[in-house]
Amino acid sequence: MGTIYWHLQPSSTGASYFTLPGSLIEHVVLMLLLASHFQSKQHVPDSRLRSMGDSQLGTYTVEWGSVILGHYTNAPWCGHCKSLAPEYIKAAKKLADLESPIKLAKVDATEETELAEEHGVKGYPTLKFFRKGTPVDYSGGRTGDEIVNWLLKKTGPAAKELSNVDEAKAFIDASNVAIIGFFKDQSSDTAKNFIAVAGTVDDHPFAITSSEEVFSDYKVDTDRIVLFKKFDDNRSDLEGEQSEKDIKKFVTSEALPLVVEFNHETAQKIFGGEIKSHLLLFLSQESGHFDSYLSGAQEVAKGFRDQVLFVSINADEEDHQRILEFFGMKKEEIPAMRLIRLEEDMAKYKPDTTDLSADKIKSFVQSFIDGKLKQHLLSQDLPEDWDKEPVKVLVSTNFDEIVFDKEKDVLVEFYAPWCGHCKQLAPIYDQLGEKFKENKNIVITKMDATANELEHTKITSFPTLKLYAKEDNKIIEYNGERTLEGLSKFLETGGQYGKAAPDEAEEEDEDDDLPRKDEL
Repeated sequence: MGTIYWHLQPSSTGASYFTLPGSLIEHVVLMLLLASHFQSKQHVPDSRLRSMGDSQLGTYTVEWGSVILGHYTNAPWCGHCKSLAPEYIKAAKKLADLESPIKLAKVDATEETELAEEHGVKGYPTLKFFRKGTPVDYSGGRTGDEIVNWLLKKTGPAAKELSNVDEAKAFIDASNVAIIGFFKDQSSDTAKNFIAVAGTVDDHPFAITSSEEVFSDYKVDTDRIVLFKKFDDNRSDLEGEQSEKDIKKFVTSEALPLVVEFNHETAQKIFGGEIKSHLLLFLSQESGHFDSYLSGAQEVAKGFRDQVLFVSINADEEDHQRILEFFGMKKEEIPAMRLIRLEEDMAKYKPDTTDLSADKIKSFVQSFIDGKLKQHLLSQDLPEDWDKEPVKVLVSTNFDEIVFDKEKDVLVEFYAPWCGHCKQLAPIYDQLGEKFKENKNIVITKMDATANELEHTKITSFPTLKLYAKEDNKIIEYNGERTLEGLSKFLETGGQYGKAAPDEAEEEDEDDDLPRKDEL
């Protein structure tokens, strides 16, 4: 499947990985980090990281109860693997500093293919948590802190008890985000709700305290939940009686910076969060745009905290060029902003100004909230020779006129220039055009769906083939063989041969190339 939306080498960080122990270790967590490129210049001593194979796996996981195991290969194309490598080492070091019994290990997935297959690995990275031999899917984040927090949560209490100020300070200092519930009565409804949320949120550490000393040191006089963070205002408070839903919403929202920088580590939080409306600020680090515009955007973001997520994207990063393409933008247009609604329609909005002042950002977002913005649809210019070849070229502006012709059956291929399956289909599709070029009742067309958007049609995979039938313009999606014979029969039978069942037309073929939200 294509795309549109993690190996270790010697060094010296002081983190400890495990060797074969002579005695039984009580807790072992096993994470299958099936990565295509787990590579780093850092190294952790073999006291805490060890290579193992399939024959050793069952013995160690049952004996120890917990081990983190990283499956890796050396393919150079996996950016996620490169990003995870140093974070995996950070996790190992932090666990060692905490004197945790949790151990880490690695497996070469290219050598241990049966192990990967046994655990249902279908992509890189795939993370698994084994406790006493039983696997559970890893659901935490990709940073060292998040990996450690997730593991500690799975092997200990949902919220750590803090009995004095020193413990509280150490707890807060250990992570970028730390949440403490200040409750004089830990049997209260809100305290119970807090513990319940702590058990379900794996990304951040939770603690609870009834200590008067801790209350006083952090200037807390009534029950409340305080989220401590090493960015923005450093602290956010939630007071009064709160439901589980309210507490979780507070943690999810306040744990993110006012303006989140998009990268491999934050992508999961951005797209997995409850806020689906995102303001994207396209900036250049090299040109100093972050210094010029970020503080103003942060102030504006405070007013839309629960409605719109503010995201900054460094346009200098090569990996982010596809995001620019998705919005029909060129780097010369930076700095710029766009809004997108991550619902089924993936609606995009473009401001009528290039000014990124705080006032203009606020006005743009408020107009979106008020429903005053019109969706921005991408369209290429219509080529002068669009109809000179057997396969006619469509863009947004001529689509309706050509396709909704009640006197002709019109076949449309919605393709993406980068799509491998589309490239394979191209010569066959040209042959199809040649075959039917003299047929006055059939028109063969194609449209680059990444550069041309339609309000009435949303494409979720490439290539997508749709027949717009004459007379009633009924839309029939093709789900047969992508061969000249199959496509010909589809046309000759008026869309009966090879047509997709209603539910199939709505589902994405696992063999197709999918435009994915995490690319944004």
